[in-house]
Parts: sequence; structure tokens; C-alpha cells
Amino acid sequence: MFKVGVLTASDKGSKGLREDISGKRIKEIMEENGFEILSTTIVEDDKEKIKKELMYMADELKVDLILTTGGTGFSKRDVTPEATLEVVDRLAMGISYAILNKSLEKTSHAMLSRAVSGIRNDTLIINLPGSPRAVEESLEVILKALPHGLEILTGRASECARE
Repeated sequence: MFKVGVLTASDKGSKGLREDISGKRIKEIMEENGFEILSTTIVEDDKEKIKKELMYMADELKVDLILTTGGTGFSKRDVTPEATLEVVDRLAMGISYAILNKSLEKTSHAMLSRAVSGIRNDTLIINLPGSPRAVEESLEVILKALPHGLEILTGRASECARE
């Protein structure tokens, strides 16, 4: 079982002014698919606070996967990708590309996403959109490949080749 942290970036959500439906939906979907949720956190749209939480989940909690929601658009307060880029060691662009490609089939607004994916030590970090529907659609795209990628990343599997 893979350990997961869920991080919501939302000014209103962090102050209790908006329910975190997207974060809850991520938790539900991941648990339904056999993942263990170790942490769910809401922080305001602040780069340093997002970075601090990403590092805490990766370095202290040692989660295998962090899924963020929110903060990936064009607003000046949308800084989740920048925070993510400052804490990852390597990019995992294929994940973000796959999500974007599928999302563009549904709406041209998908091109406005600035979401990124990357690796910090043994933790994969994936930025997801802020809306519950977009979260569901994004997870649908990546869920099948995630276990294999996490097995390779965490050393639980060593081979990518198929027989």
C-alpha cells in the first residue's frame, strides 16, 4: 500500500470560508483505489507555506505520493507550481502532459493550467486542478500507471521491461 499526502492550496479554504471538496474527493478516490492517506492539509495560496508542507510530507512523513489541488491557474495568488518546482529534484513531465492532453479533450480552458509533477527524493508530487470534477478526470488518467511508477520510485520494483 502506498502512503499519500493531500495538500489543498486555497486562501478561502484555509480560513474555513469554503469547503475543501476537491481535497476530500482526492482522498475518497485514492482510498477506493487502495492508497493509504496519511495527511490532508489545507494551506493558503502562499509559496513558502506550500513548500513547507510539501517538504514536511515528503521528508518527515515519508509519503510516497503527494497530490496537490488548487493554485495552478493564472491568478497572482496561484503559486502551487512554483512551490513545487522549488522542492523537487527531478521533473515527471509525462504525468502533467497526460493530464493536460486528456483535459483538452473536454475543455479548451485546460490549456490554462500551469500544473507540474516532480520527484523529491522518494516522493512523487503531482499538481492537480482545483475543481472536484477536474480532480476526478485527472486521477482517472493517471491512476492505472501510478502504482508501477511508485514501485520503481520507492524501490519496490526494479524492472520496467515487460515479458
